[in-house]
Amino acid sequence: MREFLVACRDGALKAVIKAGIGNSSKTEFVTFDVVTACLEAQAYDYLFVELAVVPRTDPHLLTLDDFKALFDPIWRLRPSIKIIVIVSPDRIQAGIAAVEAGAASYLKLPLGKEEVEFISRDVYEGQILESELDYLREQFWETDVREIVRTRCGSMKKVYDLIQSVAPTRTAVLLTGETGTGKSLLAKLIHRHSNRRDAQFISVHCGAIPDTLLESELFGHEKGAFTGAIRRKMGKFEIANGGTIFLDEVGTLTPAAQVKLLMILQEGLFERVGGEATLKTDVRVVAATNADLKQMTEEGLFRKDLYYRLNVFPIDLPPLRERIQDIPHLVESFLKKLSDFGPKAIHHVHPTVIKALGMYNWLGNIRELENLIERAYILEQSDTLTPESFPADFFEEEWLTAEVSIDTSHALAQVRAEGIEEIERRYLKDLLARHKGRINRSAEEAGITTRQLHKLMKKYGYRKETFKSAH
Repeated sequence: MREFLVACRDGALKAVIKAGIGNSSKTEFVTFDVVTACLEAQAYDYLFVELAVVPRTDPHLLTLDDFKALFDPIWRLRPSIKIIVIVSPDRIQAGIAAVEAGAASYLKLPLGKEEVEFISRDVYEGQILESELDYLREQFWETDVREIVRTRCGSMKKVYDLIQSVAPTRTAVLLTGETGTGKSLLAKLIHRHSNRRDAQFISVHCGAIPDTLLESELFGHEKGAFTGAIRRKMGKFEIANGGTIFLDEVGTLTPAAQVKLLMILQEGLFERVGGEATLKTDVRVVAATNADLKQMTEEGLFRKDLYYRLNVFPIDLPPLRERIQDIPHLVESFLKKLSDFGPKAIHHVHPTVIKALGMYNWLGNIRELENLIERAYILEQSDTLTPESFPADFFEEEWLTAEVSIDTSHALAQVRAEGIEEIERRYLKDLLARHKGRINRSAEEAGITTRQLHKLMKKYGYRKETFKSAH
């Protein structure tokens, strides 16, 4: 049974939506201020939102960023939920912006039963197609790597699609992205799904090798080529013959090494340091960098011809902060790996921890997350990761741990709304105090626009002047 959550205002619209969805599905009508609370309690498949009921928003002025700020908290709770927005006839552009921000579709008022029925069926059929594509995509990966490639992030799905396309070829691949985004892992996946899988996979961190030794490590050397060269040494390209070589931080290569790498990419030929013989190697090159190689070429720091040879098939990895919806799965994978080889099994994560992980900036990306989870695993004494096993400053935000008073004499919807407002108020107060009333910085950290921040401040009676003198 499909489950629909609907936030709209008048009874007539509710009746039309109910009729269009039909009795075979479960439908719950709520006010917008309790949407997140409902999603925390239950896994709905679809969310209909009439923009006119969204508080503190003006449909006349809603932008792409506004919709992203509106949808992100929803997708953090339910990454797979499909959102359909309902707009007035003169606000079609808002509907288009919502779709660009990730909504499944939009409907225009006034609505008929048939329109609701059609869009519900269309979105559902789209889900079925997406599931089939996910199934076919999964068949490409061996069982032992499926945990690695699971994702709910659209940009990461595109990354894996690109890997599937390029892996069986001989083409050079350039992986770009911030430090810690998993470039080495993807390089291994490319190798494992190529026709070179039974040959060597050699990984070289170019930035970790002294310049004086770099050419020797990559291309080998002859006896007596330099002081300390007491015997002939094979280089990484020679060892990797028939397989794949992964050049991490390729932007740190010396000019001389760049020339030799270009020759390998063009002709498969190289010479050992101090040698005269020209050797041949058949190697597939996968390179990675967190630097802007294109800019480096313009500054004369990296050869243009080499850049174009490496950049035949570029794949850009998104940072973790842009794929927050994958954090619960990543944590689950890390815990499984730790539990399989560690002294204890931890199968659960406290909701407060999940919320905090979703709010963190993750400058170190997946590597930072994995290290944090490993530390917490070691310290945790139960079968659930709790806030107590994390560094204290990770939960320094007051709203994460603050208890909200509950009046059981009120209706549940009212209690939920009041609880959300209290958390919102405390969060806003702490945010403004930390940034001493600076609007731009506060809005940036909160992930909202300055206009949205001003509306929140107005709602709770906060003035920036109040926080300028805060210590």
